[in-house]
Amino acid sequence: MNFLGNILWLVLGGLIVSLCYFVAGLLFCITIIGIPFGLQLFKIGMFALWPFGNDVVSDTNDGGCLSIIMNVIWILVFGIEIATIHLVFGLICCITIIGIPFGLQHFKMALLALIPFGKKVC
Repeated sequence: MNFLGNILWLVLGGLIVSLCYFVAGLLFCITIIGIPFGLQLFKIGMFALWPFGNDVVSDTNDGGCLSIIMNVIWILVFGIEIATIHLVFGLICCITIIGIPFGLQHFKMALLALIPFGKKVC
């Protein structure tokens, strides 16, 4: 079921979403200051490519001082906007019974898009 969900996800827009995350990650990695943010965008992009069968869990350094500071910067700069977009698309997908699994994946991506530092996808 995960394989079929991932294939449908890719065809119905997951490839475009992940490519947007990858391009944004490349743009952030141009500067040294943007590299940590670019790496988080790559992580979200990989999750956006194959979301079914993957889960977002806390990493070993989830509550570290640097993770908290970086998450606050992330939230203030662009985390709220990205998470809101995924929440809206998740609600739109949950209107139909067939779209509920896709909506749930958007909700997982909204959590990762809100606070990516200290989280990992497994």
